[in-house]
Amino acid sequence: MKRTFIKDLKVCEEEKVLLRGWVHKIRDLASVTFVMLRDKSGIIQLVCTKEQIKGLRLENSIEVTGMVRENEKALGGIEIEAEKIDMVGKVYYDKLPFEIQGYKTKVSLETQLDYRTMSLRIPKKKAIFKIQNEIEESFRRFFKENDFEEIHTPKIINSGTEGGSEMFTVDYFGRRAFLAQSPQFYKQMMVGAGFERVFEVGYAYRAELHNTYRHLNEYISLDVEIGFIKDEKDLMDIEENFLRYMFKHLKETCKEELKLYDTELPDELNIPRIPLSEAQEILLAEYGKKSPVGNIDNEGELLFAQYVKEKYNCDFVFLTEYPTAKRPMYAMECEDNPEITKSFDLIYKGLEITTGGQRIHDYEMLKGKMEGLGLDLEAFKFYLDTFKYGMPPHGGFAIGLERITKQVLDLSNIREAALFPRDMKRIEP
Repeated sequence: MKRTFIKDLKVCEEEKVLLRGWVHKIRDLASVTFVMLRDKSGIIQLVCTKEQIKGLRLENSIEVTGMVRENEKALGGIEIEAEKIDMVGKVYYDKLPFEIQGYKTKVSLETQLDYRTMSLRIPKKKAIFKIQNEIEESFRRFFKENDFEEIHTPKIINSGTEGGSEMFTVDYFGRRAFLAQSPQFYKQMMVGAGFERVFEVGYAYRAELHNTYRHLNEYISLDVEIGFIKDEKDLMDIEENFLRYMFKHLKETCKEELKLYDTELPDELNIPRIPLSEAQEILLAEYGKKSPVGNIDNEGELLFAQYVKEKYNCDFVFLTEYPTAKRPMYAMECEDNPEITKSFDLIYKGLEITTGGQRIHDYEMLKGKMEGLGLDLEAFKFYLDTFKYGMPPHGGFAIGLERITKQVLDLSNIREAALFPRDMKRIEP
């Protein structure tokens, strides 16, 4: 008999089915015994005899054959009258590390992460990754439907690719190499290679000395790079269109998971675009908040998100026109003001989820910028040479997958949105 997933069960008298899953709950009453069976798709009630449940404990994995019965009082309106229960996976414990059965289990995040494969059995915790999976799926679908090609770029890189001290070093056959902070150079090179429009879903690594609710040292980056753009507004347009597509997709595929978090997604999305300097002035005037030079700190992002929500009724805001001194050397400068770049950040509910902008595409301009910063041109030769052969105007952006997941569900800590998070203190499980 072919296995049936719980989500596919239908009310049909006298239909025999084969189910597999874990014992979620046992209710042994005087006249009847119920077992709640949980598989990857849901939970169903089994009606059992006392003989059938002998030796069963919570979280045993079992195989069940039985008849589908209608029962309006049961979860989902149906139940299974068990004919045979086989234990296929034993349990070995004195006490579970924490309760699996309750949606509102109150356990410290550290304990949940220590017992990660157990915490992910909690339906509400597992729902995070169904939603995250569909965010990633919508990302792939949207960009493929818009003539983008998926690429996979190296994560072990030479010291010349990206500078800074916030890089992890690895021993590469006796040579010092680094884990990539982003696929930035490679996705630009792929535009120049004639792919024109590319995207990537891949890990990125930052050796940042942060231990906060919003930082990970290993995270998944959703990267996009587009050739033949007019300016950075084209990039903001396409990201805004993607977000509309993503929300529509989540509404269609994650109704039950979103309910677990009382999450309502917007029906419409029109994201305001505000220059950084104007945002800093608003923060000072409205909240007495002084911002660091050329940026907005975490508190400022939260306050400005509050302002945007009240004024524009939007959870998003594009901050634009970041200073040249605060952006990477490849950021395109504005023609009328070389102190400002054609770049942006996207803030979602007070958290930056995207950095992007137009890139310098002219070889001599990029070379001059590198020389002005005192960079070793030979170390960047593999990248810089691409710009000798007709590199078109281009730009792109990157979205942090864990960050956008966190903000969609209003999670309190980004580590909740990582299957096996890596931060300053955690390198296992």
